[in-house]
Amino acid sequence: MLLVLALAVTGCSVNPVTGESQLSLIDENQELAMGAEQYTPTQQTQGGQFYLDPELTLYVREVGQKLAQVSDRPDLPYEFAILNSSVPNAWALPGGKIAINRGLLTELDDEAQLASVIGHEIVHAAARHSVQRMQQGMLISAGVAGLGFALSDNEWAGLLMGGAAVGAQLALAQYSQSDELESDYYGILYMKKAGYDPTAAVELQQLFLELSEGKESDFIQGMFATHPPSAKRVQKNRELVNKVGAGGYRGEDVFERKLATLRKLQPAYDAHEKAMKLASDGDMKAALENITEAIRLAPDEALFYSLRGRIYQEQKKLEQASADFEKAVSLYPEMFVYRLYNGLNALALNNLDKARANLERANQVVPTSIAFLRLGDIAAKENRRDEAIAYYSKAVEAGGDVAKEARQKLEALTG
Repeated sequence: MLLVLALAVTGCSVNPVTGESQLSLIDENQELAMGAEQYTPTQQTQGGQFYLDPELTLYVREVGQKLAQVSDRPDLPYEFAILNSSVPNAWALPGGKIAINRGLLTELDDEAQLASVIGHEIVHAAARHSVQRMQQGMLISAGVAGLGFALSDNEWAGLLMGGAAVGAQLALAQYSQSDELESDYYGILYMKKAGYDPTAAVELQQLFLELSEGKESDFIQGMFATHPPSAKRVQKNRELVNKVGAGGYRGEDVFERKLATLRKLQPAYDAHEKAMKLASDGDMKAALENITEAIRLAPDEALFYSLRGRIYQEQKKLEQASADFEKAVSLYPEMFVYRLYNGLNALALNNLDKARANLERANQVVPTSIAFLRLGDIAAKENRRDEAIAYYSKAVEAGGDVAKEARQKLEALTG
């Protein structure tokens, strides 16, 4: 109790947005370091960057900076990224590290609605909501970031999020109702200061509420899971807009011009989503046809080659899989999951040097239990006993079948 009292006395600070006193066990330097460290791995665990239209990313950054400049913490090192995910979502990490999925962008009608989404996330960062959740002990995970990732041929929608990176947990966790209302409130004020029509915020909340009542599946995975809508939020937003005054910039024409490339690419992403569903259902022939069509429509999208490589793996066509994984890596060499699949496939072909190089590169960005396990296998094959023990020991920290296999192999080496 004395410790709790001491923390309460020494760990108080003023919320930079609301001006209210709050418990603060993480100082600003730690906050900034945490966001910077987690930003890249968090992006990568949720699709990686959407790189096919750099101009769209610049546009989102410009809108983000307009709002950041009128926020209560304009000096934060804000960054804005578009993620290559069809799931409609947006999130903020400590220190102003913000991302919006392409799947949400395509649901918006104009720049004012985009400003509403970004302004809301800026408040989450500026008001230190993510930091507060970490302090409450909800999300702090021990061990190596990403060790909880699992990999299975049946998980066609991607890697499972076990005890993954802290940032990824923050991005996927639900905000409290008070945090959401606070972000709605100040986000609307930021919109008004930046010259946008705050009515867009009411429109978005109304749309999200209607979609949630209709059980829109994509939104349930994304916005509704992390930012639960409610009639109360719609009403509160409407009351504030009535108070501050409607009217301002909407930017529909500019928004549509900026989104033209993404909307043109949408049939390719639709084919990719259909291919994932077919693969999950076990229809590899139809899945292959759909993902090949996606590649025809967007031949520079690494995501598509990665999925086709996985389908070829399932069909035991490892050489064809290898060619597709290599293509995915060449198009997006920083993306950990493409390196991971490439390395695992190379190991199945007994190409140990290629396997090791790719698995090590994958682990530099997002460490995974399966990568540690297979790096242990490679070291064991090459009679590097101490290295194998070290890799297996890391893999054992995870749960499930990967940890079980690693433990057995570790016991065989040390027993």
